Amino acid sequence: MGSFLSVPAAKSGEGVHCETSRGDANKKIRISSYFDDNPRLIPSLPDEISIQILSRLPRIHYLNVKLVSRRWMTAVMSGELFQLRRQLGVTEEWLYVMTKTGGNKYSWQALDPRSGKWQRLPPMPHVVDEEEPKRGLPGFWMWGVVGSIKLADFIRGLLRCRDNLDQMPFCGCAVGVVNGCLYVLGGFSRASAINCVWRYDPCLNLWQEVSSMTSARAFCKTGILNNKLYVVGGVVRGRNGLIPLRTAEVFDPLTNLWTELPSMPFVKTQVLPTAFLADMLKPIATGLVSYRGRLCVPQSLYSWPFFFDIGGEIYDPETSSWVEMPHGMGDGWPARQAGTKLGTVVNGDLYALDPASYLDNGKIKMYDNQEDVWRVVVEKVPVCYLTDSESPFLLAGLLGKLHVIMKDANHHIVILEADLQRRTGSNVLTSSTTPADSMIDNPVSLVEEEPEFWKVIDAKDSRAAELVSCQVLDI
Repeated sequence: MGSFLSVPAAKSGEGVHCETSRGDANKKIRISSYFDDNPRLIPSLPDEISIQILSRLPRIHYLNVKLVSRRWMTAVMSGELFQLRRQLGVTEEWLYVMTKTGGNKYSWQALDPRSGKWQRLPPMPHVVDEEEPKRGLPGFWMWGVVGSIKLADFIRGLLRCRDNLDQMPFCGCAVGVVNGCLYVLGGFSRASAINCVWRYDPCLNLWQEVSSMTSARAFCKTGILNNKLYVVGGVVRGRNGLIPLRTAEVFDPLTNLWTELPSMPFVKTQVLPTAFLADMLKPIATGLVSYRGRLCVPQSLYSWPFFFDIGGEIYDPETSSWVEMPHGMGDGWPARQAGTKLGTVVNGDLYALDPASYLDNGKIKMYDNQEDVWRVVVEKVPVCYLTDSESPFLLAGLLGKLHVIMKDANHHIVILEADLQRRTGSNVLTSSTTPADSMIDNPVSLVEEEPEFWKVIDAKDSRAAELVSCQVLDI
């Protein structure tokens, strides 16, 4: 029995096929047939005990466990098993990273931080080829709905290429997580905003289309609160350019329904001195973070090619209303790029990375809710700020610690973990941390010195792939 439960994990190489002798193949057939014919998951054990055993296996083994028999496959893909994992407190947090390669091809990969192994997700649906004519159907979004073209670049293309808008690639999706699933929402398809939503269920290892948003939108922002997925802002294409959206809506995964919310008031745009400025400067939401039970939305005014920070607004789900963001929070929120502000909450604290002062380094800032200021907690972050990259870095809260995901100069995706309990200002030392055997040798060649509280937990050769987005799932 133990040999069947100790299923070895798949090797990291993609597309590797195992060659077995005819004798080995016959053994596998006999084993599978034996388990399929047996009325129990594990012979001589009640199924209740078998499910208890399977639920305690590391999740990285589940793809191989499915190969034992059809009954084991059904058990591993059942909601009962994953519900039991939650009850037993044996859920695992994995980091899901979306990348883009040449030709606007997108892919997802998941990292199990405990084993250091990566698992490739199935391709996202490809309903209509980009060369096919636009048909205006809900299914015409494709690969590139999850595109990652920067908002500033999209505006530039919109203004300069008005005659070729229908040939622009898919881009501008949003990504979120709720109830243990990944969601990809909206985006542009040939410069027309769409409202399609697709969900990846890690239990089934499958993408499915779910209820569409009430409004088509691209470059919107997402956040999770009270086990519901919130979507705010974004843009749509108008006759004279992009039209920013003030609308917001919320998705309940239990009912599979979207509900409209009060629109963002953008109070600061109401005090612009002239109608000319009000027409020139378009308000737009540039980020969203769930913090202290509310949705914090930093905002900007844009007039191509410039973005001007105007603080932000906060949505309170209890009162279903918007209020102005505290000045220190909104004015000091670091911007990753023009039109994009990142933030992540770890153990109740809000963090952001400020790359503005350095070409090869950045600073981690934490928001002080009592004093309404952003304070530097890490003086030196070895970020290789590639100006041509759509996402030079990403932030995530994983296993109760802050993580920075970036590309280094050698085209490796590097996952850095910060031990903020040991933060000591700007004290640095030469790194002596040796990556695990599964990592690439010396993956971080960004700086000669790095803070003592940074640890490389994994690295992956990504060649020309660019970072797009990341999320953390705990299942």
